[in-house]
Amino acid sequence: MNKSAVVLLGFVVAVGVISTGGAWYTGKQLEPVLQTAIQDANKELQASMAGVDGTVTLELVSLDRQLFSSTAHYRLKAQGSVFGEDQKDSELLFVDHIEHGPLPFSRLVSLKWLPVMATSHYTLEKNATTEKWFAATKDVSPIKGVANIGYSRSVDGNVELQPLEIKDEKSSVSFSGANLDFSSSADGQKVKVSGYMDALNVALVDASGAPFQAELNGLTVASNLAKSTFGFYTGKNTIELTNTKVTFGPQQAVLTLKGFEQKDSSETKDNNLSGRVDYKIAEIDYQDKPVGSAAMAVSVKNIDIPAMLVLTKLYQDKMQPVQAASAAGQPIPQLQLNEAEQVLAQTNVDQLLAAKPQVALENLALKTTNGESRFNLVVDMTKPSSMELPPVELGKQIITLLDANLTLSKPMLADVAGLQAQVAGVTEPKAIEQQSQMASDMISNMAVGSQLATLEGSDIVSKLHYANNEVTFNGQKMTVEQFIGGVLGRLGAL
Repeated sequence: MNKSAVVLLGFVVAVGVISTGGAWYTGKQLEPVLQTAIQDANKELQASMAGVDGTVTLELVSLDRQLFSSTAHYRLKAQGSVFGEDQKDSELLFVDHIEHGPLPFSRLVSLKWLPVMATSHYTLEKNATTEKWFAATKDVSPIKGVANIGYSRSVDGNVELQPLEIKDEKSSVSFSGANLDFSSSADGQKVKVSGYMDALNVALVDASGAPFQAELNGLTVASNLAKSTFGFYTGKNTIELTNTKVTFGPQQAVLTLKGFEQKDSSETKDNNLSGRVDYKIAEIDYQDKPVGSAAMAVSVKNIDIPAMLVLTKLYQDKMQPVQAASAAGQPIPQLQLNEAEQVLAQTNVDQLLAAKPQVALENLALKTTNGESRFNLVVDMTKPSSMELPPVELGKQIITLLDANLTLSKPMLADVAGLQAQVAGVTEPKAIEQQSQMASDMISNMAVGSQLATLEGSDIVSKLHYANNEVTFNGQKMTVEQFIGGVLGRLGAL
């Protein structure tokens, strides 16, 4: 035997010894690791179901442990009216074929030689809850996936949702399937997720008896999150959808959205939370006619987290019986706070306002072929001297700054009016142009004539600024009382 063969044989023997010893160790350690993971999962499930009439719990039904592999069975139980009358007491069963580390065979053959505690291959099993789901996937398990568990308790892997077809007399669903990759550090402190779905088509009859159809194509999701010291996740999320087409109503109107994008981010600093979400639609069509593009951005700052969590839990506790009664078709109970709850709510509202929160609609825009309209709003708040003040005085003390700006483009208004005319059946170009111009001029004349706006070039502009108990509206200074009595009165009349 030559030297190379001896070296190769020695390597194979060494790997075999390491794998056998490691597999024995993994087999002994696997059950407590699984039980800890299940406990952590149930904590997250409990938090996610707060405020609704329902619970979801995961349990390890059995674990058959061998030297190189184990087989585990899990049960995911759902209970409560939130799941609907047919599924209010249902369960999903999973079977998990687990290869023991440090070198599971499936990783060796895919040239992944980094040691892991175990590699899990899990699939959904058929039962009474899932038999229709299995029928829709032609008896292929609808959910399957792989998870690699590291010795540091980190996890990475993927989930596959299989394609399916469901059809009956009144509805149909066609799903291309989806794939989701994930990774998580120990105890889920850091989580990354990315996934893709090609197509989902849903057709049904709505409450009015009209056909409804939705077609979604090219869905991409991505998240990069970290668990905060308060127990919830912050970070960045992205959702993108290449094309959405919705057909609805008695006239079967068709709305198409192309290039939808949602990006949100959040972070904590000390006891405060800040966040922002941006929406964009690259192209909007209605009845196969171009409308334009749209965008919106919303942000919050200086949200006191302890107060927010207390108020959120109080709201969820109060809403749970409401949801249960609604699902059961019973009279909705009246929401009331007892004396202790009133004190709790007041204390935490004060704490929330003391942090000087800010809420902003940073941008709301619609752009058509010939113009773009925009609106933005910023509101800064603080704690008042007392909550027992008269409404106007209370508002003046809570709101320290309000800044709002509206710009309506007359050419954009004309574009929208022209589209309305075409949808209504007007085909003569001159008639469409006349209707468009008339609509644009009418809105401009009403806004300017009522002194609610000014005309700057081809833009109808309205500006409102409030600070230090003084209002500036379209360049005119006035008191809060004058603004409420005059400007809001004219707005109401208009």
